Formats: sequence, structure tokens, C-alpha cells
Amino acid sequence: MELKAFEYELPVHLIFGAGKAECIGKEVKKYGKKVLIVTGRGSTKRSGLLDRVEKLLEAEGLEHLLFDEVEPNPLASTAEKGAQIARENGCEAVLGLGGGSIMDCSKSIAFAALNEGKIFDYIYGKKTGKGALPLILVPTTCGTGSEGNCFAVLTDDETKDKKSLRDYSVIAKASVIDPELMMTMPKKVLASVGFDALCHCMEAYLSKACAPVTELFAKEGIRVIGENLVKAYENYEDKDAWGAISLASTYGGMVINQAGVAAPHGLEHPASGLRNITHGRGLAALTPVIYKKSIPAAPEKFAEIARLLGGKDENELVDILEQLLETLELKTSLGNEGVKMEDVDWMTENAFKVSLASINNHPRVFTKEEVREIYIEAM
Repeated sequence: MELKAFEYELPVHLIFGAGKAECIGKEVKKYGKKVLIVTGRGSTKRSGLLDRVEKLLEAEGLEHLLFDEVEPNPLASTAEKGAQIARENGCEAVLGLGGGSIMDCSKSIAFAALNEGKIFDYIYGKKTGKGALPLILVPTTCGTGSEGNCFAVLTDDETKDKKSLRDYSVIAKASVIDPELMMTMPKKVLASVGFDALCHCMEAYLSKACAPVTELFAKEGIRVIGENLVKAYENYEDKDAWGAISLASTYGGMVINQAGVAAPHGLEHPASGLRNITHGRGLAALTPVIYKKSIPAAPEKFAEIARLLGGKDENELVDILEQLLETLELKTSLGNEGVKMEDVDWMTENAFKVSLASINNHPRVFTKEEVREIYIEAM
């Protein structure tokens, strides 16, 4: 077997297991006495997690401030506002508590607290960053894997460009992954984030940059999600299934750190940047269409994905994915998610402006006209 040269670096401290949330206060204490808690407007309050975490921090003698304004598909302005609060109040660390949007925004806040100005200037390489506040992440959804990588996806308020800040300074000092925290998710959220995690693993495995170490994690993530996502979806009491998909989600974040994402994410970001649709649902609309057109470019890899998901060969993969989406009540179209036909030309142009690296990372590289056709078919 011919092995290509590669580099692999991921200095993240993963603390995994049921009940591990109890160590949050002790972990935060390692990095400062005053912490900014970053979360959303509702779910961690309704579940009681925010109150629990505040008590854990207080038990360690830590001061904390709350920034609870993070929205789905977080905006650059939100991250900049949170960073200003962190600076003005002398926060020494950032604690991200929530799903993928929360973790991405927490990373961006930690970065922007030490790097003033427009954060998209750093995303586009106009400025070079100088580090970030220490960051502790506590995921409450098993989807983005943001706890295991250096990416933070944001949307530019004005242009609607949706793109990742990529900087090793925003890798968490510690990520506390407690499957018990995931089990308050509504079923429709579990379906969406679970499919996102599967896409991370599939896209990293298909990536032109996939290295041997990454391949191990990616294939295991595909297998574990294939065997456990529906189990958790159909039986919330199945703690083993929840633990499995929580771990596989982290694998997904780790593998895209090295290998990147491919065409499904590259084409989805313009849609959710423009219309603020749920990321996993956008992937559900686009991935089967893209894979149907991609299989001849890498039949062996698509066949392996099909086998890991319980099929026989590459010809079954799209049917397997569509059946999974049916079971998860996630089968949809871009039109059903709020995208309009008049958006297609803008999304096509934006994909090639913002997501070209992801499009070129796919086994089959699509032309602009082919991307336009994919969007139309996914409507």
C-alpha cells in the first residue's frame, strides 16, 4: 500500500464519559479565576445545566459572567460583542456550554478577546492573530465535533458569507464530553446533529487530504453512527447508544481538523448563511444529490462507506442514506427549508467564492454549472 506524506497535530484534552460534567469547575479553575460562560438563549436554562455549572464554578471559588446571546448559525457581530464583554470585565477564560453554534461562537469570542477588529479580517487572512483566551468546551449535542478541532464557523452579518476561523489557538484546553448532557435534545435536533456528525466522518474519509490516522477515526465514526444513531433516536433510554454517538461526533470533529470537509458542507454553508436554515437539514437535502453524482469518481471509498453502514457496495449508498433520513424524519429539500429558487445563482457564486477549498477537496470536482444543477435538484 502506498502511503502519502502527512502531518497530524491535535493538542486537545478530551474528558469523556457519563457524569464527567462534575469536573467542569475543577477544569476551569486551571485557567483562571474569572470565566465568561457562553451559551444560547434557552436550552441550557430549561435543562438546568446552566444552573448546575454555575454552582460547580462557585464551589471552586470562581467568578463568572454570562453571555447568553448566541444564535444558531452565529454571526460575527455576536462573537465580537461577547469578546468585548470578556475584555471589559477582565475574563481570564471562556467556557462554552451548548451545541455546535455555541462552541463555535465561544472559540471566536476567546480569539476576538485578544485580537481586536473585525473577526472576518482574520478569517480571510488580512490580519494575523496572536492567540486566544483559554477555552473549555462542554457540548450538549452530538453533531459538530467542534470540541475536537480548531474550526469556528461564523456568518458575516453583511455579506452572508459563512466560513471557518481556523486557528490552533482556539483548540480547547479541555473538552468535557458527557453523553448524559446530550439526552435532553429534542428528537428533531438529535436527527439533524447526528447526520451532521456522519457527514463529517464521510467527508473526511472521502477527502483528498485524508491521511491514515484520520481514516481510522473517520471509518470508525461512520460505523458507530450507523449502528447507534437510530437506536438513540428510537430509545432515549439507551445510554450505550448515546455514549457511542457522542464519541463518534467527537471523532467527526477531529477528522475534519486534518482532512477538511468536502462538497456537501461546501454547498450547504451558502444556504444556511443566506437563509439561516438548520445546518444538518441542509446537509440532508444536499448530500444524497451530491453523492449520486460523485460515486464514479471514487467507487471503492463509497463502497466502503456503504459497507460500514450495513450495505454491500457503492450502488446501495444513496438508498441507505435516504432510508436513514426517512427513519430520522429528516428527509427534506432546500425549498422546504426556506431556500428560494431565486437564491440559486447567489449560492452558486458564493460557494465558489467562500467554499472553493471544500469543493476542490471532494473526489469529484464540480464545475460552477454542475453546482448550480445540484442546488436546483435539491430544491
